[in-house]
Amino acid sequence: MGDSLILVGRVAGAFGVRGEVRITSFTADPSALLDYRDLQREDGAPALTLTSGRPAKGGLVVRAAEVETREQAEALRGLKLYIPREALPEPDEDEFYVTDLIGLSVVTPEGEPLGTIKNVQDFGAGDLLEVQPPEGASWYLPFTREAVPEVRIGDGVVVGVKPSETE
Repeated sequence: MGDSLILVGRVAGAFGVRGEVRITSFTADPSALLDYRDLQREDGAPALTLTSGRPAKGGLVVRAAEVETREQAEALRGLKLYIPREALPEPDEDEFYVTDLIGLSVVTPEGEPLGTIKNVQDFGAGDLLEVQPPEGASWYLPFTREAVPEVRIGDGVVVGVKPSETE
C-alpha cells in the first residue's frame, strides 16, 4: 500500500478570468485539499500545486502554481486529482479509508464467499463496492449499512448481502 494514490478531487473548470481553478472535492472537508498542497495525476505525476484557495459550492476555488490563465484552468477540466495514501492521517481504531477495502474478501453473513473487492466507485449516489467473484463478471454492492452490515479490516473481510437478497 506504500505508493497507492487516493482520489481526492476533480478539476471542474475555470473560475473567473484570472486563472483560478474550481475543484470538486471528494474529501469530507474540502479545504483539506489545501493541506495536501501537491496534488498528483493518476500515474503519480505532479498535477497541481495549490498556493491558496477558499471554499465554494461543492468544493474549492484555488490558485495553482501551474495555472496562470482562464484557458489553462479550463483545459484541465475533468482532471482527477490524487494524493499519496501516506499523506493521510492514520484512521482511528474503528475507522478506515474506503480505499483500504480494495482487495478484501466479501462473505455473506453465513460466511459464504462472494468474491473480493476490486474497486470502490461513486457514480453520484454513494459508494459502491465492485465485487469480483471467483468467476464471471464483477457486480456492485452498495456501501450501505443494509448491504454491508460489517467491515472487519483486521480480518480482511467485509460481510455483504447479495443484491438479490436485499430486494
